[in-house]
Amino acid sequence: MWANESVFYHIYPIGFCGAPYWNNRSDAPQNRIYKVSEQIQHMKNIGINALYIGPLFESSSHGYDTIDYYNIDRRLGTNEDFAEVCRQLHENGIRVVLDGVFNHVGRDFWAFEDLRYNRQYSLYAKWFYPRFNQNNNLNDGFSYRSWEGHKGLPKLRLTNKDVCDHIFNAIRFWIEKFDIDGLRLDVAHHLDKGFLKKLHKFCKSLKPDFWLMGEVTGGDYNHWVNDEMLDSVTNYEAYGRLFSSFNNINLHEIARNVIGQYNWYRGKHFYNFADNHDVTRIASKLKRKRDLKALYTLLFAIPGIPSIYYQSEFGVKAPKRIGDRGLRPETSFFKYTPLTRHIMNLSKLVNEHPVFNYGDYRELYITNTAYCFARELNGEVMICAVNIGKHDEYASYHGHIIHMAPRTAQILINGHCVSYEKG
Repeated sequence: MWANESVFYHIYPIGFCGAPYWNNRSDAPQNRIYKVSEQIQHMKNIGINALYIGPLFESSSHGYDTIDYYNIDRRLGTNEDFAEVCRQLHENGIRVVLDGVFNHVGRDFWAFEDLRYNRQYSLYAKWFYPRFNQNNNLNDGFSYRSWEGHKGLPKLRLTNKDVCDHIFNAIRFWIEKFDIDGLRLDVAHHLDKGFLKKLHKFCKSLKPDFWLMGEVTGGDYNHWVNDEMLDSVTNYEAYGRLFSSFNNINLHEIARNVIGQYNWYRGKHFYNFADNHDVTRIASKLKRKRDLKALYTLLFAIPGIPSIYYQSEFGVKAPKRIGDRGLRPETSFFKYTPLTRHIMNLSKLVNEHPVFNYGDYRELYITNTAYCFARELNGEVMICAVNIGKHDEYASYHGHIIHMAPRTAQILINGHCVSYEKG
């Protein structure tokens, strides 16, 4: 699967392209989506070969309140604009993954508008979960299930054949029009598993290498990643252990997570990240900025698919308390920093050495402040060694001593150092 050999870049298009937060639905389309094209060279510079684009279909505000699955948001442009952007991305060797927001829609979604107007007589009442013997705080004259109680996001009845047909026809359209390569499924842990199985079968029939990745925040990932449902999930467990290990000065946390996932999910490739559009930027999350390079070294070296959230490659800061708009800003050009160049090198290594993608994992050394492991594939050996402490540490591999100097992160391939960073 191509995704297992990729380095992802994640953008939130409404923010990335500098679009206004609210869609008044009357303005002519504005082709802001070409800001993605303007960043293609930067993506290539840092070794990106897959782009995950957050919600971009017509919505009322933040993108997850879908109005129309068949047109990109007018704040971003037209379908023809986006088709051209996708063509340019593919021409430059970058795969395209879109956000599939299927658990819920917005209140302005055409079928829900019909429900609001016609209530129990609506032809689309069975597309949702209305309760006509109740009212709600919006005085609709009925109540309904929504995502986590947010009434602006009515939940779709994914067991309804007409709903599935509408969604699947949209996906077929996206593949035919934009030649997309995969979907990230929003709140996949809330999706009906029967729907996921049908989705899997449908997408693979259209494109056998179509990649399905779900947003899952915890639990046994085997419930979603299997031959009938998804190819991957967001690895929130590794995300939490990664920054916590550095902040608590306890690298046992990430080491236990890695060996546990390696043994329990052998052969599966999860989507690893240091931050995203919903959480505090990693540069704000870490207590010690000097640990950033070491953290990214681990992100790229542990089993899984590495992903970079746009602008974090520059060490941009943003705490979650500033809100969604602060976490999802307009893209800007930043001067390349030592962190950017470090990520460039890590991406290059992943793209050139399959051992990063498929190598067997073996822990060599672990303390609170030092972590060393090997990945092996077809005679190639990659060793990752991180020391965030104040003292020299030593590990061994087949009789060879690996020196871990204080506050360093290094990667060796077949005994040769290919990445060395000092915090």
